[in-house]
Amino acid sequence: MEIAMRLLKALFVFAVLVRGAVAQDAAHEDTVHKASHHEASGHEQWGDIIYHPDEPHHFSVVIAGTNIPSANETAFTIGVDYEYRINRRWGVGFVAEQAFGEVDSTTLLAVADIHLWRGLALQVGPGVEFLDEGEEHETFAIGRIGALYELEFGDRFTISPQLHYDISSGEDAIVFGFAIGRAF
Repeated sequence: MEIAMRLLKALFVFAVLVRGAVAQDAAHEDTVHKASHHEASGHEQWGDIIYHPDEPHHFSVVIAGTNIPSANETAFTIGVDYEYRINRRWGVGFVAEQAFGEVDSTTLLAVADIHLWRGLALQVGPGVEFLDEGEEHETFAIGRIGALYELEFGDRFTISPQLHYDISSGEDAIVFGFAIGRAF
């Protein structure tokens, strides 16, 4: 019951954020098309959100730590993050992460990225976690809510510090680190 309540709270927060982002997009859509400009680098900038309409894909390698506060355990984590930018504000994709050491788990998530301001984005979505404890294998449902800040450099390369909270039917986790990626 406690897990269901926490997931409902996370979904409520997500719904409020989505509602606000959609309302803001609708209010500014005409302005965006009239005021957007193309810079020499080939990207459009609106409300300080960098957007490459000709290259909507973004792939990152994630280097992070996964902390299980209830068990006081932290593990080295590596993963991949793919996003397809639907428009300036919205992206959808997936995350796959592997935690090593005391926390031996694989996490797979379907995510939505909401680009709020400049490089700041919220990432939310459901997923599944596969936990290996010696001979035992367990599977848990999880929901992720987190934030990242993309800094673009070079030829559409990015580096983004990240902080996520995974609500699990097993044990909740905090994932912190950074990703190095590229738009294509």
